[in-house]
Amino acid sequence: MTTALLGIDIGTSGCKALLIDADGSVLASSTATYGLSQPRPGWTEQDPALWIEGARQSVASVLVERGDVEIAAIGLSGQMHGLTPLDEAHRVLRPALLWNDQRNGAECDEITEKAGGLEALLGFTNNRMLVGYTGGKILWMRHHEPELYAKLRHVVNPKDYLRFVLTGELATEVSDASGTGLFDVRRRAWSAPLLDRLDIDPALLPACHESQVVTGRVNQSGAALFGLPEGIPVVGGGGDSVIQTLGSGVMMPGELQTTIGTAGIVASALEAPEDNPDGRLQVFCNVAPDSWHCMGVSLNAGGAMSWFRDAMGSLGQGAEKPSFDEIVARAAASPAGAKGLFFLPYLYGERCPHPDPIARGAFVGLTARHDGGDMARSVMEGVTHALRDIHGLMQRIGMQHSVIKASGGGARSALWRQMQADLFDCEVVTTEGAAEGGAFGAALVAGVGTGIWPDAKTATALCRPLTRQLPDRETGDTLRRAFAIFEGLYPALSQSFAAIAEARLDA
Repeated sequence: MTTALLGIDIGTSGCKALLIDADGSVLASSTATYGLSQPRPGWTEQDPALWIEGARQSVASVLVERGDVEIAAIGLSGQMHGLTPLDEAHRVLRPALLWNDQRNGAECDEITEKAGGLEALLGFTNNRMLVGYTGGKILWMRHHEPELYAKLRHVVNPKDYLRFVLTGELATEVSDASGTGLFDVRRRAWSAPLLDRLDIDPALLPACHESQVVTGRVNQSGAALFGLPEGIPVVGGGGDSVIQTLGSGVMMPGELQTTIGTAGIVASALEAPEDNPDGRLQVFCNVAPDSWHCMGVSLNAGGAMSWFRDAMGSLGQGAEKPSFDEIVARAAASPAGAKGLFFLPYLYGERCPHPDPIARGAFVGLTARHDGGDMARSVMEGVTHALRDIHGLMQRIGMQHSVIKASGGGARSALWRQMQADLFDCEVVTTEGAAEGGAFGAALVAGVGTGIWPDAKTATALCRPLTRQLPDRETGDTLRRAFAIFEGLYPALSQSFAAIAEARLDA
């Protein structure tokens, strides 16, 4: 029998399960999709039962495909920051509040004030309390759902709820804990002083381990639900934004990872928890001990492309939506710079480099000369500009780059990869397994945790290059001139975004 590692990733739009062997080769992969709820503008919620059913379906699919494997360990990954509230009997109290939920701005301000201001908060955690982080959601429940809050006994993130269903154990690990905003990333432990100032009972939060630690084993009920043998070790894993860097082979300073999924991420590994001036970046614990992770997260990347596709498909009654390939082909026919058309992709507000939950999307520079292909290209360029905008913050704290390792669904587009190569002026590569997202990184961490590989850096050697793209000087010059304009658009429009929110025209 082939020894295999099972990685499971609880994503925003679906759950992926995959099996890899000791060489890092993907043996089987399956994704089960599900939806989310947006009960009000800026609110995003999900029933945790969808995650469990999605995991059950995707795991069942890979087990059917490869019934000849013996699973040595399971690693978990998942969307970060999501508040999954449990009562004393571990029942879910309400739909989970997701990472891109924007309702808790007032609570984030309250947390910063109670911490003693932004500088003091950064002293506790090295991160600002961003809208969408778990900490602000806890206070939102306290303020707006006091009857449910009175029943609240446990707060877990999405992948850790799956861990509980698999093993009966409540636990998390350092990368996902970092994204709650309640974690001291320098000490790699919950920030007891901050919890005290916020009057949050530490018992609400699960025990936290390093990412490669075995945090439970598949129990009887988990085995019955998922069709797995009892006793398989379940390793800590990692939050998707962090563990994807491992799955792309990014563990050394100077290597950048970009992810174009629903959100957009620029990330790099750190050898120390560098200070995070004004907290606009995120400095988290990495999935390897004594390693840290710096990233900036835009709330809008592939999600903006999906919006554009849906909007184009809705223009004609009964018309079919264009495929992503059709949209990209139209975009490729438009010249670099999209004839002076710009797209601000802030459809769900923004996190980095502009922590602004009321930011809005916009087409700027639209004229009668522009067609659908120009609009499509401007959407793709707008997402790429937003990634470059994030990296500008990283450069200010001394982080440079020599190569980009692209991942996420957007990395399948050669055009989007080439835009990054041209704008960042460096080689862009994709690697084996990176297209599988957090599930591949989770499987690698499971292997490290159970001795298949001695450490995470050894595991990254399995992330072999698949494609390479070099920058084009002429196109790069055009995109960098466009980026200089893009940088000024948010500052110019931010007051208008505030006025739109104040007018409540979208209520």
